[in-house]
Amino acid sequence: MTEMADSLHTETTVDEMLVKSIIDIGIPPRPAILDVLAREVRTGEPDFKRITQHVSADVSLSAGLIKTANSPFFGFRVRAKTVAHALTMLGLEIATKALAGIALRNAFPVTPALERFWDSSACIAEFSGCLVEIVGGRQHVQADDAYTYGLFRDCGIPVLMRKFPHYKDVLARANREKHRRFTAVEEDDLPTNHAIVGCMLAQSWSLPEEICQAIRHHHDFTLMQTGGPTMPSASQRLIAIGQLAEHLHQMDTGMSYTQEWLKLGPASLGVLQLQDSDLDDLLGEIKLRSKERW
Repeated sequence: MTEMADSLHTETTVDEMLVKSIIDIGIPPRPAILDVLAREVRTGEPDFKRITQHVSADVSLSAGLIKTANSPFFGFRVRAKTVAHALTMLGLEIATKALAGIALRNAFPVTPALERFWDSSACIAEFSGCLVEIVGGRQHVQADDAYTYGLFRDCGIPVLMRKFPHYKDVLARANREKHRRFTAVEEDDLPTNHAIVGCMLAQSWSLPEEICQAIRHHHDFTLMQTGGPTMPSASQRLIAIGQLAEHLHQMDTGMSYTQEWLKLGPASLGVLQLQDSDLDDLLGEIKLRSKERW
C-alpha cells in the first residue's frame, strides 16, 4: 500500500469510527419543510402557492422568513409583509437556505447562552455575505452560500452542548488553545468534535457539499494552508471568508475573542488575496453597507 493510500485508509477508518461514536448524540432530523421544498424544486415548476401554505402553517418559520427578506443583508427597497412576498423576493433557492437556518435555530431549546450563540452566528453570516460582495467576486463564492455557511458553521456546538453537560468547559479550553486544533481539544474529552457533528447535520439536511466540507474542516489550519483532495477549493474559500468575518466581528464588538485567527488568519488572508492592512477598511465597508441597507 502506498503512503498516500495508507493515509487515506487511515483517515477513512478514523471517520468511520467517529461516525459510529456519535449515533446517539442526537442530531436534529431534517425538517419536513425542507422535504417539501426539495420536492417542489424537483418538479421543475415549483408551486409557490403550495409552498406558501406550508411555510405559513408554522408561525416561527413565517416570521423568520419575512424577517430574513427584510434584513439589511439583502437590501431590498420594498419590505416583505407576507410569506408569499418574501418567497418572491428571495427566490426559492435562497428561501430554502434561509428556512434551513431558521429551522436550525428552532431545533434547540431557548436559553440565554444559545440566544447569544445564534445572534453571533447571524452576525457572522451577514458579515460573510458582505465580504463576498466586497472581495468574493474573484473567489467564485456566492454571497448566499457564504451566508448559509456562516449560519451552520458551528451548528455542532448546540448539539454537543445539549448532549454533554461539561461541554461549556471544553469550549472554554478550546477557545484558549494557541497551538493545537480547536477540535483536538474537544476530542480530549469527547468522542467527537463539533465540526464533524456539524458536517453530519448539514449533510443530513441536504446542504450543498462544499458547505458541508467547509464545516467539517473549518478548524484544520494545516489543510487550509496546503489544500488537498479532502478540501474542495470552494470549501477552502468559504472557510477563509467565515474566519475573516468572525475576526472582523470580534474587532467590531470587542467580544468573544478566540485564538483561531492566530492559527487560521494568515492562510485565510492568503486564500482571499488580502493583507492585514486591509482589515480596518473591510470592517468600515461592511458597516457602511449595513447602514445604507437600512
